[in-house]
Amino acid sequence: MNKSLVTGLVIGAVVATAGGAVAGYKILSKDDYAQVLAVTPVTKTIRTPHQACHDEQVTRQAPTRDPNHIAGSVIGAVVGGVLGNQVGGGSGKKIATVAGAAAGGYAGNRIQKRMQEGNTVTTTEQRCETVYDTHKERVGFDVRYRLDGREQTVRMDHDPGERLPLQDGQVVLSKANEDTQ
Repeated sequence: MNKSLVTGLVIGAVVATAGGAVAGYKILSKDDYAQVLAVTPVTKTIRTPHQACHDEQVTRQAPTRDPNHIAGSVIGAVVGGVLGNQVGGGSGKKIATVAGAAAGGYAGNRIQKRMQEGNTVTTTEQRCETVYDTHKERVGFDVRYRLDGREQTVRMDHDPGERLPLQDGQVVLSKANEDTQ
């Protein structure tokens, strides 16, 4: 046999064997990735309470040393009695004095009450209330992917991009496993 013919046959056999091995490997091995169809960020609303305070002007009735208006009643009774005593004569004078004292006592009581109610003080007081600040915080990603012709969804802590890596036919969900490949 011719040496070049033998060399050609050997090279042809090696190429055919290698091509068959590569084709067989591709048929037996599945894809190393699942196709990502959609990635949706998942958020939750966080409410944080805090105190909000402001100063407010408050007007109140001034404190009094005579809440029963006794001074006004006494002064009114004395003035009413003196005026009533000026009217009439004899026993009518006594009745006028008593009536004047009673009317003056009542009038003095009412006058003192009005004066005390009009006597006010204004102070500044701090008013506080609880208010809530809200913000959204990302908690993960819902990832819809296709593997072996079936669509599935999984929640992940990161956006995987266009494809998910597989290991032993299963989707790799953590970034740590993905980085070691």
